[in-house]
Amino acid sequence: MLDLVNGLPNISFSEKDIERLSPHKKPAFSNISNIAFDKVISSFGIVLHMHQPTIPAASADLGKAALISNLQYMMEHPDIGDNHNAVVFLECYSRMSDIIRELVKEGANPRVMLDYSGNLLWGLAQIEDGRVLDNLRLVTTEKKYQRYVEWTGTMWSHAVVSSTPVPDIKLHIAAWREHFASIFGLEAVKRVQGFSPPEMHLPIHPDVCFEYVKALKECGYEWIVVQEHTVENLDGSGIKRPHLPHVLVAKNSKGEVQKITALVKTQGSDSKLIGQMQPYYEAKSCGLEEYAGKKIVPYVIQVGDGENGGVMMNEFPPAYKKAFAEISTQGVVGMNGSEYLEFVKTGLDEKDFIPLQPVSQHRIWQIVDDYRPGACDQAIEKIKEKDQNYNLDKASWTNDRSWVQGYEDVLDPMHKLSVEFHKKLDSKKVDPKDPAYRQALLYLLLSQTSCFRYWGEGAWTDYAKEIIKRGMEALASV
Repeated sequence: MLDLVNGLPNISFSEKDIERLSPHKKPAFSNISNIAFDKVISSFGIVLHMHQPTIPAASADLGKAALISNLQYMMEHPDIGDNHNAVVFLECYSRMSDIIRELVKEGANPRVMLDYSGNLLWGLAQIEDGRVLDNLRLVTTEKKYQRYVEWTGTMWSHAVVSSTPVPDIKLHIAAWREHFASIFGLEAVKRVQGFSPPEMHLPIHPDVCFEYVKALKECGYEWIVVQEHTVENLDGSGIKRPHLPHVLVAKNSKGEVQKITALVKTQGSDSKLIGQMQPYYEAKSCGLEEYAGKKIVPYVIQVGDGENGGVMMNEFPPAYKKAFAEISTQGVVGMNGSEYLEFVKTGLDEKDFIPLQPVSQHRIWQIVDDYRPGACDQAIEKIKEKDQNYNLDKASWTNDRSWVQGYEDVLDPMHKLSVEFHKKLDSKKVDPKDPAYRQALLYLLLSQTSCFRYWGEGAWTDYAKEIIKRGMEALASV
C-alpha cells in the first residue's frame, strides 16, 4: 500500500531510515540466479528508464491547480500535440510485468532493470487507482520473479546531478528509497543496489562529484551506471575496455576519496539500441577478456527510455521476446547489474577494477599542487584563464565553502528555494514525518525536475515558478 500523508508521497526520512532502507550486505541476486557463470562467455543488461514530471495542472487556474502527473494531463487532453500517446505510455510503464511473467511461464530466462523516477511512481499511484503499480508489484515482491527483475535507484524528482544544489543531492537519493519502500516494501528496497542517474549526468567538479558519490554510498548503493563519454581514465585518456567493471574515483580538494563500482554504458542515448536489443547482439560478438591475471566475462549495458519513440512503443516487445527465446543460462546470457557484479566479485575485488573519473578532471589534477579547501576552484580558474571554453556544466557549491552566505542575490529561484529550505531547517530539529515538512521537501525536490529547464520557456517555466512559490509558502508553516 502506498503510504500517503495528506495526499503527499512518503519521501521524508531520518538518518535511521537511511540505514533501515540500505541494501543487504549479503548477495541478493547471485544466490538465486540460475546462470551457469563458469560457462558464460559474454553477457549484457538493459535498463529501462521511465519518467513523467509532476505539474500543477489539474485546473485552468495555475495558482489553485492540484499537483498531477504530466501523464495524467496528457490523458485528459489527448488533442494536444503528442498527448494521444499517453495511453500507450501508461501501458509501457506496466507491460514489463506481463512480459516477464509470460516468458518465465514459457521457460525462458529473461532479465530487465527498471528505473522509474519518484515523480512517475507518485503519478502512477494517482492514475487508475494505481493499477500499474499493482502490476509491477507482482514481479517486484514475488520471489519467483526476483532473479529476473532488478530495480535501480535514481534521483527522486529526475534532477540532473550537475545542476542540483549539493545539499539537495542526498535528499533526492534518500527520498527515492523511502518512497520505493512505501510502495513495494522493505525487502524490495533492500535489493536495490544500483543507481541510474537522470540523463546519465556526472558532475565534473571534483568537490561536487565527491559529495555525490559520498551520498550514494551513505544511502547504501553498491554501483552506478556511467556514460562512456562522461568519464576518462585517471591519465585523461578515453575508456578502452568499457565492457569490464570499473570503479569511479571521486577525490575532493582536501584529498579525501570516495569510490563506487561503475558499469559503463557505451554509445549514445538512442532508445533504438534497446528497442532493437542491440546490447544482446553486441554481446554475441564479445568473448572472455584477460584482466588482472584472470579471464573476465564482459558485460554490455545500455540505458534507454522505456516508453519514448515508436521503436520502444512498438518494436521493443517482440524484439525482447525474440532475443530471450534464444538465450539460455550459459554462453551469451542476459544478466542484471547486481547479479553480474556479485558473480565477478567472487574472483575480483573492487580494488581490482579499472579506475576512472569524470571527464576533464585530469586537467584539474595537473594543476592542483596541494590538497586544501578551494584547491580545485583555484585550478579551474587557472584553466579558464587559458581556455575560455573549459566548462564543467556543474553544480555551484562545494563542501569547502558556505553555499548560503553571499549567494542570495545571484541565485535563480530554484536555488533560492534550496537556500531558504536549508537556512530554516538544517539547524532545527524537524520531525521528518511532519506533513508540513514533507510538503516543503516535496516542493523543493519538484522544483529541481530537469523538465522545467529542458523543455523550454512558456508553460513549463510557469509550472516551475508556481512550484517554487508554493515551496516558499510551505516553508513559512514548518
